[in-house]
Amino acid sequence: MMKNISILGSTGSIGTQALEVVSQNSEALNIVGLTTNTRIDLLEKQIEAYGPRLVCVMDGDAALVLEKQLQKKGSGVEVVTGLAGLIAVSTASENDLLLTAVSGMIGLQPTLAAIHAGIDIALANKETLVAGGQLVIDAVAAAGVSLLPVDSEHSAIFQCLMGNKHEEIDRIIITASGGPFRGQSREQLQSVSLAQALKHPNWSMGKKITIDSATLMNKGLEVIEAKWLFNLESDQIDVVVHPQSIIHSMVEFIDHSTIAQLGMPDMALPIQIAFFYPDRIANNRQALDFNQVRELSFEEPDRQAFPCLQLAYDALDIGGTMACVLNAANEIAVARFLNQEIHFLDIPRINQLVMEKHQVIARPNLEDVLVVDAWARELALSIN
Repeated sequence: MMKNISILGSTGSIGTQALEVVSQNSEALNIVGLTTNTRIDLLEKQIEAYGPRLVCVMDGDAALVLEKQLQKKGSGVEVVTGLAGLIAVSTASENDLLLTAVSGMIGLQPTLAAIHAGIDIALANKETLVAGGQLVIDAVAAAGVSLLPVDSEHSAIFQCLMGNKHEEIDRIIITASGGPFRGQSREQLQSVSLAQALKHPNWSMGKKITIDSATLMNKGLEVIEAKWLFNLESDQIDVVVHPQSIIHSMVEFIDHSTIAQLGMPDMALPIQIAFFYPDRIANNRQALDFNQVRELSFEEPDRQAFPCLQLAYDALDIGGTMACVLNAANEIAVARFLNQEIHFLDIPRINQLVMEKHQVIARPNLEDVLVVDAWARELALSIN
């Protein structure tokens, strides 16, 4: 039976890999909608290859350019724009599954809209659960849809939990590569460059998530996301540095048996797992060759040198809107670092300062989340 899929962020790293999975399984997967921010040239190629009914270009000017180009070709593809356009794609009536693969808080409202429309979610956007975790989980429960993780770490945990009971979990262990600065001290990190921060040792990702990996904020966001995905407390979620990125995460059960999911560093597998769940299917990706695996090593993350990880645990323990504030501040701080306006260690400094100034709302609604998000962004922009 054909599964209809829309992808938010189809021109990004996850989106393009997801479309490769679609290409390899075209007899089973069909594309309904695609979206981009401004990359209309690539989106136009994707339209030709996958034939969506509907596409969204977030940038209005770029949307007009694409619309004219498609009209010249006689294409009947509908072009929409802005947040309303994202929501239109996410809630398209044909959708069986929505892959949320945009970067940042922009994914929250379209994902919620899709859930309310009864559409299953494949989630590759941490910020949706970090900022609006309770809202999303409540909506999923009310709608009776599936929420399938696409992050490699959360997909690994999801796979390890198959066939096991929630009450049998003692803890989950999220693995981290350690990023490009593993083993460096806080003093050494004072002088790192943007180019150095963008050189991830194992994964090819977008710029924002690559910087988050360098600061370990990516792991912090994954800790918060795991709380909502797997209904756990913060003391049940550990992070361990595993430089080889072969073990993608582990679950330790109450009998102290630990189950791990292993594989090559390749996002196609977690995407495929989400697209075909509950089934597993064959693929032509590279298998893990244990004859070539010389070492699997582990070490404790340095929370002094990489304070973003501790800030995430703090936000999780405080609860309410604090995780939303941390996420918003971090998005701005990372953008400022990418623009070379601030230094690497200014990212955690700005995050902490914004958190310290926030008055937490314990049970926020969507409007509260959006207001708090905007407040935190404005403050993070103003901090020197």
